[in-house]
Amino acid sequence: MNLTHLDENDKPKMVDVSDKENTTRIAIASGIIVVTPEAYEAVVNNSAKKGPVLQTAVIAAISGTKETSRLIPMCHPLMLTSVKTDIEELPDIPGFKLTVTAKLTGKTGVEMEALTGVSIGLLTIYDMLKAIDKGMIIKNIQLESKSGGKSGDFRR
Repeated sequence: MNLTHLDENDKPKMVDVSDKENTTRIAIASGIIVVTPEAYEAVVNNSAKKGPVLQTAVIAAISGTKETSRLIPMCHPLMLTSVKTDIEELPDIPGFKLTVTAKLTGKTGVEMEALTGVSIGLLTIYDMLKAIDKGMIIKNIQLESKSGGKSGDFRR
């Protein structure tokens, strides 16, 4: 199997998508951050010293989604039409699950954008809580589903 980001001389390249059709493309990614009970309570009670953790994580996730092509070398700059986020409180872990949905009409998919948004959002939670909990674990960052494009749909 040939890797699409290598040319005939095995040099890195950005994939040429000029001949692809514009289609509506949607990707959903998620990830979890596990925190201590103390850190969890600081978030849900909105008493973290650095401010509103979940609201800041949402803004960071949206920003991270939009900046993907600057962070991941072979990603195309994309004209996103929608970025949605959801943060689920997981009191039994304790922790939080962040989900990012990225959407556009274009020639290339938005999987990397959704995954980057989740990563940046969870890292923001870590940054805002590290004074309380240095042992947080970020895990299970994964593509949940994607639709549109030549390769078809995917659902975990």
